[in-house]
Amino acid sequence: MLKSCVSIVAAACVLGSMPADAQTAARAVPTFSKDVAPILYGSCTGCHRPGQIAPMSLLSYAEARPWARSIGLQVSRGTMPPWHADPAHGEFINDRRLSVAEKDTILNWVNGGAPEGNPADLPARPSYPSGWTIGQPDAVFAMQEDYPVPARGTVEYKYFEVPTGFTEDKWIQAFEVRPGTPSLVHHVIVFTKAPQRPRSAEPRPEARGPRPAPPFRFGPNMDEPRDEKVEAAKRAPNNDRPAPEGGMGSFVGGFAPGQSIRVFQPGTAVRLPAGSTLIFQMHYTATGTAATDRSSVGIVFAKEPPRQEVIVAALINGNFTIPAGASNVKVDAEMTMERDLTVWSLMPHTHVRGRRWEIKVTYPDGRTEMVLAVPNYDFNWQTDYVFKQPLKLPKGTKITTSAWYDNSAASKTNPDPTIDVHWGEQTWQEMQFTAFAFTIDPEPRQTTGAGQP
Repeated sequence: MLKSCVSIVAAACVLGSMPADAQTAARAVPTFSKDVAPILYGSCTGCHRPGQIAPMSLLSYAEARPWARSIGLQVSRGTMPPWHADPAHGEFINDRRLSVAEKDTILNWVNGGAPEGNPADLPARPSYPSGWTIGQPDAVFAMQEDYPVPARGTVEYKYFEVPTGFTEDKWIQAFEVRPGTPSLVHHVIVFTKAPQRPRSAEPRPEARGPRPAPPFRFGPNMDEPRDEKVEAAKRAPNNDRPAPEGGMGSFVGGFAPGQSIRVFQPGTAVRLPAGSTLIFQMHYTATGTAATDRSSVGIVFAKEPPRQEVIVAALINGNFTIPAGASNVKVDAEMTMERDLTVWSLMPHTHVRGRRWEIKVTYPDGRTEMVLAVPNYDFNWQTDYVFKQPLKLPKGTKITTSAWYDNSAASKTNPDPTIDVHWGEQTWQEMQFTAFAFTIDPEPRQTTGAGQP
């Protein structure tokens, strides 16, 4: 008992001899269990868990502690969690940035020796049903084969058909695309393909009526110049999984590095027509080792038909040249609204020479607004930026997207600074591509005369 009292008194004397700020620091060192784990569970373990794209798991203290210094460095630099939009332009539902308080907590934990604390303080681990970030899907569709990807060479886009068997329209509230072998997969885009009608069911030409006009008009001279050699290569018989005849239908979901899920806001959803076949457009990259892939998509359906149908389209400029050695080349694309639209999200995309993006809207009254700026675009962390307040774009509004490219030898990601670069599907070529999700606003009610509705 006497020893205990002496120890307590000695400890009190030591603390009493410390400066006040040192005493506060000694008491304030965060612990993993109480302070850090809740941040990691909320912002990091969606990727940092077994089977996901991150190189290590951060679900437990034993897993996180060896990486404490690295965690502190990445957090202090702002590179983790990955988020590349300039906060001065737009607010986004899926903003992954940590708050100042969260950053301070992690850095103080690291600088304080990264203690574990009391395991009893540890919150419950987040639940990831069967590995799905969106929760348990209502339906999962996978490629119907393990497709072999060679060790070397250029792999042209491959297309795989997967029937849905649905006899009625479905509405997609959320999707998650999971590459079977992530190291092989540059991207996945899942489209629909409408069921083929028997010839007898085709309506007579006079009964079809006019096709609806598109709700926007693209700017001039943005189409990729036709190259007969490229076109011949696309038709070559050596592509064992060519694009389906008749093309593809609407967008269902997609995967690119850093982006694999989307949850649409309540009251909005993407339509999956009855009888549709899913088309997996697969872009594989040879890694030096032969392997196979079987990618899949999980879908959560809306509980009832939405008030608004979400449509996903792309604004593209395929007509550009990035000269060899040029370090700062700007390429624009533009379109003008032909209807009142609401834009819910924007996803800019280039390949490895892309450096930054700016997206502006010019309203019919001449006012211009920057709606998204990505000053440090990272091909390895692509993002679908979902607006907190969707953009209301009246008829006549123009969207201009601008991308900058570095084709110089100073770029560490440039595969060949000695060649001019044009639009192309392969990573060593380039794209100026922005996917956007939108809904069409209702037409104003027409009046037929005074006093009539």
